[in-house]
Amino acid sequence: MSHQQVPGNQRVPGQDSAEPTRAEIKAENESLGDLLSQVSKDISVLMRQELELAKAELKETGTRAGKGAGMLGGAGVAGHFVLLFLSLALWTLMAYFIGLAWSALIVAVIWAIIAAILYSVGRKQLKTVQGMPRTAESVKKIPETLKPSEEAR
Repeated sequence: MSHQQVPGNQRVPGQDSAEPTRAEIKAENESLGDLLSQVSKDISVLMRQELELAKAELKETGTRAGKGAGMLGGAGVAGHFVLLFLSLALWTLMAYFIGLAWSALIVAVIWAIIAAILYSVGRKQLKTVQGMPRTAESVKKIPETLKPSEEAR
């Protein structure tokens, strides 16, 4: 069957051409060992690049998750103080019925506001965490890269 050379080393069936593709020239001029060595080197470089991308994305994701977790931790501590001061307020109110109870209740309300703010900011921060989208996308492309090309068939 005759073929014509087109961009990308592909041939159009049914048209004559004596020009070999770059892949054919390389296959004729290099040994199988050299070709396998180059493929092995390319795969090694690809895997190192994927690992570096994964490290960078994990660092970014970890930083965001850490900030969000810190805010939620702060909200937990503030929530604990809310319970503590509400309990103290109720206890003091029942004990004295005036004065000290209202001051403890005001402190508890302040802690409730702080807890709500920290929770809101922490939750918003955690929603921005995306994982490793670029690494996942590029790793999906690796099997396509390793498939034989049309010119090798």
